Order: sequence, then C-alpha cells, then structure tokens
Amino acid sequence: MNPPGTHTVRLKVSPQAAHIVGPGAPRDAQLAAARGALQLSGVDLLTVLGVLCTSADAEVKQAALRTLRSMPASILLPVLDDPALHPGLLDLLVRLRPHDVELIDRVIGHPAASAATLSYLAERAKPPVPEPPAGASPAGAPVSGEEEPEPFPAAVDGNPDELEEVCAEALAARLQEAEDQGVSKYQLVMELKVAEKIKIAMTGDREWRKILIKDPNKMVHGAVLRNGRITEAEVVMVARNKSASDEMVRLILLNREWMKNYEIRKALVTHPKTPLPRALRFVGDLTLRDLKELMRNRNVSSAIASTARREFERRSKRGA
Repeated sequence: MNPPGTHTVRLKVSPQAAHIVGPGAPRDAQLAAARGALQLSGVDLLTVLGVLCTSADAEVKQAALRTLRSMPASILLPVLDDPALHPGLLDLLVRLRPHDVELIDRVIGHPAASAATLSYLAERAKPPVPEPPAGASPAGAPVSGEEEPEPFPAAVDGNPDELEEVCAEALAARLQEAEDQGVSKYQLVMELKVAEKIKIAMTGDREWRKILIKDPNKMVHGAVLRNGRITEAEVVMVARNKSASDEMVRLILLNREWMKNYEIRKALVTHPKTPLPRALRFVGDLTLRDLKELMRNRNVSSAIASTARREFERRSKRGA
C-alpha cells in the first residue's frame, strides 16, 4: 500500500531497462548504470537514471544524481525529441540542471511538461529576493548547503499534486471575485503572476486562450497549446501568425493529430519558424492551386518556392 497522499508512478520500459530497474535487478548492474558505465542510450538511459535517482541504496542514488547533473547536454537533448517522455523525467531534469539554458528551453516547449514543472520554472525565473538581515532567514528556506532537487517520483507524486489543487482553488476564487466586480480578463491578466497565467492557459476558456496566446512569455503561450479544450481552428490561427514563436511552432509540429489537418500543414509551409526540412516535406501535400500560389510567394525561401514549382510541374505533366 502506498503512503497516504501518494500514488504509484508507472513507466513503460524496454526489456533491457527492465533488467536494470526491475524487481530483483542485481545491485552491481544498478550501480554501473547509475555511474553511466552501461551501454544505454536515448529514453532507456534517461528512464533508468531517473528510476535509480529514487533508489533506497544511497550509493546508487547519489551516483545516478551525479551522472544526470554532469551528463553532456548533447546526449540529453535528442531524448527530448520524444513527445511521449514521462513528465516526471522532464521535471527531474530541470531540477537537477537549472542552469542548462538549452535544456530548459526544450522542456518548456515539450508537450509532456506538466503544470507543476512549468510553475517551478516560472518561480525560478523571478528576480532574486533581497538578502534578509544578518541572522534572519526566509521562512521555509534551507539553513545551509546546496538545495537538493526532488527525486523523480516525488516530483510527480503526492504533495506537488495537492499543492497544485490548492493553488487552483485559490486562483478560481480570485477569478470569480474579479468577474463579480466587473473586472475584465484583459485587466486581470496584467496582475497575474506567470505561474497563475500558466494554470489558466492550460485550462481556460476560448477568451482566456485568445488573451494568453499573445503573452510574451513562452511558458505561458506554450501552455495555451497544451489546453485540452483548444480547437484545431485556433491552432490554424496560430500557425498562420508569422510572429508566433519557434516554441509554438515546435509544439504544433509535435502533435500528430494537428498535423493531419491540411490547413495547419499549409500554414506551416510558409511560417518562418518552421524548420526547412519539415516545410519542404509539407510542400508535397499541397493542392495544385496552393502550389501555384506558393511558387509565386516572395515571402518564402527560394528552396520552398523552387520545390513548389517542381512539384507543380511534375503533377501538371502527369495529369496532361
């Protein structure tokens, strides 16, 4: 039985990873994996290290934490391309590597990043609080030593979820009070903290989404695209907006259902933030009419225009 207020985190692992983190796994193999000495890569590597960071064996746990902290970003960044990555692994990474700017940016734009992770990053982004007078310490602050990040399951289990629920209730009450007082959402958004905007962005109605999608903070407008109520028509509007950030384009590209929508693919072909290889791939999906317009479009790269011209000529000859 799990302790009150917690639940079991279930992970799908490969057979190779199961031999290391599964029940009865030999300690020698776990310690070697924790030290990065085993031939693991990709999601298996991150998952195994994430699980070992929670080991009851102090030596294994500390070795796994050290390995994740010191691992080159070039090894971890490709793993973040997997949209099905467990949210707890993303949370663990940002807590262990708070100064890895590129990794943090990738996590912010990851479709699996949880509200708790985004809120944590939003809080860290705040300006530092001035030091208290000598002898005093902020409430709840550690007395000394480096802050130890929460291990993987704790980052997604129990108390963080309860804290989120309390915050959500308080925020809902605040929003209702503002509505009762006749305060518009446009006025209220000016007073909200980043973490509050993120929560609203992920659950708010169409009007909130319309407001927050324009927020300059990429954690906020990225959260709008994670809102379960967002419609494909709204996503089309984002894809057509040439000022949409690279993170917004990235999130759209990662969503398989959205990429089935012709209008979204068509808009991404001409979006300046769409990676060129992806844009070129979508050119082949366009209708003859859209290809004709694209090959004459002066606002796209020559590579896209010439590809559209070749595709148009190829299809025209085939249909002749």
